[in-house]
Amino acid sequence: MNVFFWILGSGLLMSAIALVGSVTLFLKPATLERLILPLVAIAAGALIGGAFLHMIPAGLAAHGNSPGFFLWIVAGFTLFFALEQLLHWHHCHRAAAECKEPLTYLILIGDGLHNFIGGLAVAGTFLIDIRLGIMSWLAAAAHEVPQELGDFGVLIHGGWEKRKALLLNVCSGLTFLLGGLVAYFASFEFDISFLVPLAAGNFVYIGASDLVPEINKHSNTRRNCLHFLSFLVGVLLMAALRLM
Repeated sequence: MNVFFWILGSGLLMSAIALVGSVTLFLKPATLERLILPLVAIAAGALIGGAFLHMIPAGLAAHGNSPGFFLWIVAGFTLFFALEQLLHWHHCHRAAAECKEPLTYLILIGDGLHNFIGGLAVAGTFLIDIRLGIMSWLAAAAHEVPQELGDFGVLIHGGWEKRKALLLNVCSGLTFLLGGLVAYFASFEFDISFLVPLAAGNFVYIGASDLVPEINKHSNTRRNCLHFLSFLVGVLLMAALRLM
């Protein structure tokens, strides 16, 4: 299949993931919390495993062991750190009771920017190797599921009507597709192989700085063990893809 259609299809599927937020309408808050945190742990493992087991090795094969390659990883890490500092918002959201309506606009803006940059990065990996692109998409999708569940719940709590909240979430998700198309057409004019280490730095930041602290601050030993095992599931999923 043509790389363009892989990028197009992956972008549309990522946007469709926003629809999972509607599940929050049928779940009790306690049930949602029990569901989200193990999913966050799996996402953290998938993102970190994807970066170290797939993207960095693939980038080294393409760039060689050069300082520039590692600088792009640091740039990817720094870019998302700066984005969160700018918006004062974390991908793993605080409890809904702590959120005020203005935060809902920051969530939509932040999610849109995050998805656009993620679309650029994942499309860049598709352009290097289809298998690497599929792995990158799976790791990014693992992160999107718990994030969209949290986003939708916060938007509803912030006063948005259900249908409008769902529509805005989907529109925010479409920026992933936009980023992918920009990367595809830019590849005709520019060398965009730097997007692979950039995406690796992005994945490491989100996994280690955003997601792990969310699952690593509970005093309940049983819950912590569950979160750790869920994290390992995410890493092992990426390891299995690497072996295949």
